[in-house]
Order: sequence, then C-alpha cells, then structure tokens
Amino acid sequence: MALNMSESLALFSLPLFPLSTVLYPGGTLPLRIFEVRYLDMIGKCHKTGAPFGVVALTQGAEVRKADAGAATSDGFALELFHAVGTLATITEFTIPQPGLMVIRCTGLQRFRMTHQERLKHGLWVANVTPLANDLVVKIPDDLQVVAVALDNLINTLRTRGAPLAQMPVQPPYQFDDCGWVANRWCELLPMPLEHKQRLMELDNPLVRLELVSDLLERSGIAT
Repeated sequence: MALNMSESLALFSLPLFPLSTVLYPGGTLPLRIFEVRYLDMIGKCHKTGAPFGVVALTQGAEVRKADAGAATSDGFALELFHAVGTLATITEFTIPQPGLMVIRCTGLQRFRMTHQERLKHGLWVANVTPLANDLVVKIPDDLQVVAVALDNLINTLRTRGAPLAQMPVQPPYQFDDCGWVANRWCELLPMPLEHKQRLMELDNPLVRLELVSDLLERSGIAT
C-alpha cells in the first residue's frame, strides 16, 4: 500500500503505537501484538488497509505498566513520545494463537502530531499533518563508499543464507538515493534512540547521509 499525504491533507484520530524504536520511511518493522489496546486496533487496520502511526517513546515502556503513584488518573505509568513519527502499513499478518498477532510493517510517510488523546482503554490517537517526503538526491562520488558498504552487508547476509523475508533491509534497493541509503544505515547502526529520532526528522537527505558517513567512518565500517 502506498500512501502519500499532500501538504493540505491531514489524518484525524490516527491510532498510535509508541515504541522504543524509530521507524523510517521505507523501513521494515516486525511486531508481536498481545496487549488488548492494540489487538483490536491492529485487526481493524489489517482489515481496512488503514495505516497507524509509530512514534518513539521519551518516557514509559512499550507494554503498559500499572503504577499506583503515577500522575495519571487511571493508575498506569505515564507515556510520553516524540511529536514526529512515521505512518506504518501492515504487509504481513498472522494469528499464531488466540490473543497474539504477529505482523510485519513498512514505514510510509513521516508526520507531525497536532493533537493527541489517550482513549479510556489506553490507546493513543492523534491528529497529524504530513511532513514532506525526502527528495530523491543522487549520492555524490565522495559518499559512494556508504552505499557500497550497505550493498556489501546485504550480500554478506545473503551468502550466510538469511531468508529474504527476515533480512533487515528489504527490496526494492535504491543504492543511488541519499535518503534510502541513509535511512537503512540509521536502522542498522547502534545509536541512542534520540539520535535515531533526530536523524529521521532531518529534512535534508544529503545531510542525513553525511552524518551517517561520519558514524560509519568512526566505527571503521566505511573508510
């Protein structure tokens, strides 16, 4: 499913999935769903083909926890998350046992929340407006090493027999595009969640790739 919100289009009451990770456009995200607040939401999204929003937590945990001393009125621990997230669409969906859904999602377009609300059963919904998609920018010669390193990593995983469906980077591959290559490295590289969030929010894909190149050079992956 492809979804491209124009500058003038907003989504209202978009269901949110706060996680301890950052989803990038074009990225792949596997999830195991077992909380009651998400089972119904994910089931409806799968049935209708509607997206949901992935946002990175700044406080709280992925699984809702009771906290009698919390500032919230319902006795659960406070959940806070970044205002910029990414739309996700479900590409694989199974129910291996009652009360458990196993899904795989693909990141679509970034968004910024304009209003958020927690419903009575704990599900968050938000009104969101789109952020512009990355411009397609050809990778300059001095940064080609970053794309080559990513291609080499994918080929190494293939030779080790990793099933395509479980590969961390999924086709179609776009090794000549700054944003795509930068996003894939941002997903793969170990770095604090805040750093991943800031890189995802950057409007300029070339700057994002330059920052990724610096990280790879410091780690010795691409020199």
